[in-house]
Amino acid sequence: MSAPVTEPSPTTIADLAAGPALAIAAAVRAGRVSARAICEAALERIAAVDPKLNAFTHVTAVRALAEADAVDAARAAGAAPGPLAGVPYAVKNLFDLKGLPTLAGSKINADRPAADRDATLVERLRAAGAVCLGALNMGEYAYDFTGENLHAGHSRNPHDLGHMSGGSSGGSGAAVGGRLVPLSLGSDTNGSIRVPSSFCGIFGLKPTYGRLSRARSFPFVASLDHLGPFARNVADLAATYDALVGPDADDPALADIEALPALPELERGADGLRVGILGGWFARQGTPQAYDAVARAAAALGAERTVELPEVERARASAYLITMAEGAALHRDRLRDRPADFDPAVRERLLAGAALPAAMVVKAQNFRRWFRDRALELFSQFDVLVAPSTPVPAPRSGQATFVLDGREMLVRPNIGIYTQPISFIGLPVAAAPIPGGGPLPIGVQLIAAPWREDVALRAARALETAGVAYAPEPVV
Repeated sequence: MSAPVTEPSPTTIADLAAGPALAIAAAVRAGRVSARAICEAALERIAAVDPKLNAFTHVTAVRALAEADAVDAARAAGAAPGPLAGVPYAVKNLFDLKGLPTLAGSKINADRPAADRDATLVERLRAAGAVCLGALNMGEYAYDFTGENLHAGHSRNPHDLGHMSGGSSGGSGAAVGGRLVPLSLGSDTNGSIRVPSSFCGIFGLKPTYGRLSRARSFPFVASLDHLGPFARNVADLAATYDALVGPDADDPALADIEALPALPELERGADGLRVGILGGWFARQGTPQAYDAVARAAAALGAERTVELPEVERARASAYLITMAEGAALHRDRLRDRPADFDPAVRERLLAGAALPAAMVVKAQNFRRWFRDRALELFSQFDVLVAPSTPVPAPRSGQATFVLDGREMLVRPNIGIYTQPISFIGLPVAAAPIPGGGPLPIGVQLIAAPWREDVALRAARALETAGVAYAPEPVV
């Protein structure tokens, strides 16, 4: 039996609940605070702050308190309560949560039956002792870079409520950036973890394609979809990733490759890492803030050499073709039966995808193999490649155009100009926030070779230790 918990003051509990995940878990395991007290404090902050951020679509208070009580009961019985004991988190509403319909940001899915089982990654966080507080807002069917949702309302940037949170995992970014929860889960098809990380000033991880189970999550583009975590510091991000990895017979796309633990590797720093800077496409079309963030990150990592990937523009175009075609095929019945219930902007992109000739999609897939081979060649010279995450800090909500490289361009399709070519070939990326170049944060991508999430996270930790990468305080 463990010693009883002596709760600190409510103010101290609230501060702890809004702080790092590993600090919460250490306090719960040591009996300095109960998981229930942490959960109650987090629920109180959500009730007070989320009306401003609109990050949550469902707050699962009853479930959360029951999970917190189970953590406390395990500790009281002398059992190990888990590496993330009592840590609050929430998930993008395309993850199945037992008892809730899986919305995937849509109006149509609200009519689906409630899920009868949690997504695999939710089950794994519960096994690690974490406590699920609910489902998070997102762009409709994940076809979005803005965090704006016609049905549930827009999620808002925690650093300026008049600006975008980024998408499609906008609620996941806003919830962590706004200190509603220390951890969240999102998805990334063309950039939907890295874009909210950049706009909301937090860390994110897009793992290698096939690394984390996608079982019981609503798909978008099966050949491009990734799931991954968000956090406010690298140690929390790495610990969450370590809790999520492992085989799963329910996901046939999951690769049978053992993951190297990420958390123990962080303190090795950048020593010995060969770091390059991606130029060419990645050094055009952005704003001075984006380039300054890359320059500061590169300097801190000791990167001096710039290299180019060939045919990046074609890679981005090919990613668009595959996204449109696979997305249209997935939603064919919904487009036929309930077209009026789509966001018109999403509907039109899907209808355009349905009209694509099959030969174009085959050509895009063939090019994909060639482009991946060219990228892998770079990893014979480098362990990590640095690139911007987004061309701009978060635009204003509703903003339709911005100026990139002297040209006025549409916001929605062009936020992901730097993320899409990397998703296209499934490389692991740690997204790191680099504040200081203006009133809003912006981020960089730390891109590693396939299956080396530990290396990408190690580079992110080196930037954090150098004081270059960190999550700024929200205004809410």
